Amino acid sequence: MAREITPLVAGNWKMNGTGAALAEVSKLAAKLSEGSGPNCTVVICPPATLLDRLSKAASGTAILSGGQDCHPALNGAHTGDISAQMLADAGARYVIVGHSERRANHAETDELVRRKAEAALAAGLIPIICVGETEAERRGGIADAVVATQLEGSVPDQWSDFGIVIAYEPIWAIGTGLTPTIADIAEMHDGIRALLLKRFADRGEAVQLLYGGSMKPANAADILKVQNVNGGLVGGASLLANDFHAIISAA
Repeated sequence: MAREITPLVAGNWKMNGTGAALAEVSKLAAKLSEGSGPNCTVVICPPATLLDRLSKAASGTAILSGGQDCHPALNGAHTGDISAQMLADAGARYVIVGHSERRANHAETDELVRRKAEAALAAGLIPIICVGETEAERRGGIADAVVATQLEGSVPDQWSDFGIVIAYEPIWAIGTGLTPTIADIAEMHDGIRALLLKRFADRGEAVQLLYGGSMKPANAADILKVQNVNGGLVGGASLLANDFHAIISAA
């Protein structure tokens, strides 16, 4: 029997939000405090300028905070970069690494993503490691091979102390309104689970696998019912408390 996995719903605010956006966090926290509370782990990854304030605003609520990226080094002459230790100091519990926008816009390699994940683990953070194919790769029939290569190169060998999260994000579905079929999602998530089990044995059975491609209130319930989908990495819908709460409720 498959191990029971607590769902995780993480909001990626990307380059959106100023101090005024924290009102949505307070609104969401109030909604999550109703009844018995959420049946999943809830994380918001705001811009770095808001991380400390959001962490404090969410303290004592059902919301945890996370960073959107980190540098692989502990410190040094890296102007404009932020280390995993700095994120932890600002209250983060998680950090996204290897998001498709970082891989594409900043030419991040699998090796760099792995080093960032290792830095996150060393700082006591849980890395959310992103993998996914482009539309051309999907049409070319190599989506499975692309994701397998990214997993092999991006996931550290050692992570048992804090654990890791894998987010599958079909790049062609991010921000486009397009969504893979339920069968496509199931096939990819089953494949990712199989690869984790082959590489990590029992440890691979407990890894949360998130779906991260245009998840919205309208499609969240159907996607989250899929076996081996253990939550979502949510973009635009996480900016509004009502929309994000609907997705969390579906989980």
